[in-house]
Amino acid sequence: MIKLFMKRRRCVEAESSAVHHREQHCSRAIIFMATLRQPAVFAKASGSDSDVPHDKLTLAQARRGTPAHRPVRVYADGIFDLFHSGHARALMQAKNLFPNTRLIVGVCNDELTHKYKGYTVMTEAERYEALIHCRYVDEVVRNAPWTLTPEFLKKHRIDFVAHDDIPYTSAGSDDVYKHIKAAGMFVATQRTEGISTSDLITRIVRDYDVYVRRNLQRGYTARELNVGFINEKKYRLQNQVDKMKETVRTVEEKSKHLVHRVEEKSHDLIFKWEEKSREFIGNFLELFGPDGAWVSVWGCYSMKWTSTSY
Repeated sequence: MIKLFMKRRRCVEAESSAVHHREQHCSRAIIFMATLRQPAVFAKASGSDSDVPHDKLTLAQARRGTPAHRPVRVYADGIFDLFHSGHARALMQAKNLFPNTRLIVGVCNDELTHKYKGYTVMTEAERYEALIHCRYVDEVVRNAPWTLTPEFLKKHRIDFVAHDDIPYTSAGSDDVYKHIKAAGMFVATQRTEGISTSDLITRIVRDYDVYVRRNLQRGYTARELNVGFINEKKYRLQNQVDKMKETVRTVEEKSKHLVHRVEEKSHDLIFKWEEKSREFIGNFLELFGPDGAWVSVWGCYSMKWTSTSY
C-alpha cells in the first residue's frame, strides 16, 4: 500500500510540474508575442518599480529557470552607433542566456560617448530609438553610466551583466567590467567578426568620393555635404562623364544586339535561298534531265511522228 501511495504521489507531482511548466511556457509566449507587436519601453529614471521581491540569484538558479513573474534581469550596455547585425547578435545572445530573461539595454548619451570614445554618426535620440525596435530588447535605459555602480545595479534590479569577455579599457580603467566580474555578475557573449561600427565608418571614408557623388545626384547640396566649390564642380563633371560612358555602353550593347539580329536574319535568308535553289534544280532535272519526264514525252512523240510519216 505504501509503495502504491508513493507511486501515485510521484505521478501527481510530475503532472503538476508539467502543468506548471506549460503555464510558464504559455505565459512567456504571450509576453514574447506582445513585445513583437510594439517597441520596448524606456526605463524610468527612478529605476524599476516592480512589486515582485528581488532576491539575489546565482548562475545555477538562473540557468534552471525562474517563475514567469520573476525573470532574470540581464543588463547589456553600449553605444550602438549605426546599429548593425553585430549589435543585434550580441543582444540576442544576452536575451537567450537564461530560460526566463528580461533584457535591459543601457545606451550612453552623446556627452559621455564623445568624451570617452569619440564622435558618433547617430545622435543619442536616434540610438535610443534604434534599440527599442530591436526584437530582443525589453527595456532601454537612456543616459546609461559609463561605469556601473552598485547604486545603479540596485536601482534597476540587475541580476547579471552581459558583454563580450575582452577587457574593455576606458575612462582610466584597464577593464570597466572588472568589478562586475569579481562580484560574479558577469556573463560573457561572443563578438560577431567582420562587422563593427568602425568597419562601417572605414568603408564610407575609404569610398568618400563615391558617396559624395551619389548624394549630389540624389539632390543634396554641396553645403549639406560640406563640399567646396571646386570639388563640387569636379564631382558633378565626373557624374556627367559617367553618364556619357553609360550612354555609350548602352548604344554599343544595342548596336551589338542589332548586328547579331541582322547576322541571324542573313544566315536564315541564305539557308532558305540555298534550300529553294536545291529544290528548283531538283525539279528542273526531274523534268529536263536525261531520265526526265520531258525526254520520255519527247521520245514517245518522235516515234509516233516517224511511224506516221512512213
